[in-house]
Formats: sequence, structure tokens, C-alpha cells
Amino acid sequence: MAEKIKVGVWGLGRAGYGMHFPELDRFPELFEIVAGCDISEERREASAKKKPNLRIYDNSVDFLKDAEVELVTVATRSPDHVKHAIEAVQAGKLVMVEKPLACRLEDALELQKVSDANPGRVFVRHNRRFEPAFEHIREIIKSGKLGNIFEIKLCRHSFQWRADWQTILDCGGGQLLNWGPHLVDHALQFLESPVKELWSDLKLVAAKGDAEDHLKIIFKGENGRIVDVEISGGISMPDPIYVVRGSRGSLISYDEKRLKLKYLNPAIPVPEIVASRENPPLEGGFGGRVAPVWIEDELGVAPSTGDETWKIWKYLYDAVRLGKPYPITMQQAVNVVRVIDQVKKGAIDKVAF
Repeated sequence: MAEKIKVGVWGLGRAGYGMHFPELDRFPELFEIVAGCDISEERREASAKKKPNLRIYDNSVDFLKDAEVELVTVATRSPDHVKHAIEAVQAGKLVMVEKPLACRLEDALELQKVSDANPGRVFVRHNRRFEPAFEHIREIIKSGKLGNIFEIKLCRHSFQWRADWQTILDCGGGQLLNWGPHLVDHALQFLESPVKELWSDLKLVAAKGDAEDHLKIIFKGENGRIVDVEISGGISMPDPIYVVRGSRGSLISYDEKRLKLKYLNPAIPVPEIVASRENPPLEGGFGGRVAPVWIEDELGVAPSTGDETWKIWKYLYDAVRLGKPYPITMQQAVNVVRVIDQVKKGAIDKVAF
């Protein structure tokens, strides 16, 4: 077994304390968290209580001088991700950047330059690339049983009177920078084609800050495929999380645990039906005399990869210690920010309560 990677977590809040700590602890043979850094005394104390052997710093200068730290995970507030990532690289550290990679495209491009100059040192935590439902659905699409895919809908709906910093624009708040990176990344992967057209709309429905809590982005690829993304903290009755529509059938999932499919039986040839200028029959349907023969399945989510979102750390380890390609490229992460940057230019419509 190769040497463990010694980790310092920069930002001990909901991401660092709540996600990076438990995820890294799943791999005790691969990673060891040795240090943490946060300007908040409350969060430093909580981390010290959770991990008594952790060296905890109240400033980044001393934190980045910690010689034992090989990898810094940047889990600070969104507007600081690029600045802190670059500082960590300049201190000679490997870096895992929490999403969003950046709040602005120009900042993402700056970090991309630093990454290009330091190959194999900067990684992006788009962990939902390894979401089991996402991977399983891509496998089903690839199988061809749904035919040619012409539309995919991705939804994340809830209702929250949210009032923390992630609802305030100048803090880097809003659903576009919160859930947006995950679903924009999914959309670009599902599109399987360069973006030809993009339409978006931003609204403020329930959150108490000034940032959007409801957004819709519609992508159209050069291949004609539509991917419709909707993220909301202002919807009381959620839509399905995934809907996939193809020429031979459809897929739907409400909970990311079960997938429902309805598709044409591949063993039965599709009849050749020719359109006619004659009047339709007075009784019956309009689809001809041959009814489609459907197969209806309900599957538990189980991609062949066996991936989970937290396995992103194993991919990071394999890239650092074994030289394997990291599945999320910096260019892919910058492409996500490019879409978000374009959508952010739209006005936010406040919905009257």
C-alpha cells in the first residue's frame, strides 16, 4: 500500500467539518487528517472536540506552513475558493477545491492557469459526478433501450425560508452557486454535445436574502438534445429528480433509489406505418391498428461502477499516488463556471409572497 496522504482542511463549516471529515474518515488506509484551519473560534472548538489530535490553526499563514500537510482541501466560503487554492499551491500543497470552483469565470480561468502550470496538483470536488443514480441512468442511456434521447429533466426541489450567508449575493450565495455546479455538471455530461443554445431564469421565492433560490436553465446541444435543469428552494411539491425521454421509451426517478422505465419491447419490430391524407376512423385511436408493446421495469439504483459520491477521494488518491487520470478535468470544471457566469447575468425576479 502506498503512503497515506496527510490532509489539512481549510474551512471547518458545513463542507469541511460536515462533509470532508466523515468522507475522508471512510479511507483510514489512504488519508489522515492532521490539521484544520478556520477563523471562527466556535468551529475550531467543535473540530477540536470531534478530532482531539488535530492541529488547529486560526490563520492560514501558519496552517500553510505545516510541513506535514500534503493536501489542502479548500472548504471556505465560495468567493474565497480561488484565492485560497492558489495560496495553497504556492505553498507547495496539493489542493482539492470544494464546489463552486469559482464565483466568476475570470477567477476560474486564473486558477486554470495555475493548474496548468502545476499539473496534477489541483483537483475539483464535483463529487456528484459519482452519484449512483446519475451513473446508472447514463448506463441505461448508453444501452440504447430508450432509443435516441431527445430530452432530460433534472430537478432539485424543496421549500426553505433559508436565511444564512448562502442566501446573500455578495457572500457568494444563491442556488446557482450552491446546487448549480452539481446539476450544471450533470447537464453538460448528459448533453453529450457542445452547447448550441442556453436559456435561463432566476427567481427569489422563499429565501430571506437577496440571492436567487429558484432557477431554471434549459440547454440545447448541437445534437438537438434538450437538458432542462430546475433547482428551487421555493417549491412545496417536488417534481421527479430525473426524467429521461427517448424515441423508444422513458425513465423517471423520484428518489434516486428507484428507476422506473417504460420502453418498447426490442424483440418486436416497430411496424412500418405510412402517414395518410385520408380521414381517421370514426372510432378508436389515431395511432394505427398496431398498438405498441411496452416493457415496464422498476430497478434499484446500482451502477456497474459501484460508485458513491464520497468515492471521489479514492479517485483523488489514485491520481496522486498511482498516477491514474482524475475523472474530473479542470476544463470541465471551468465549463461549469462558464455556464453559471452566463446565467448570473440575468436579473432576479422577486416573487411576491
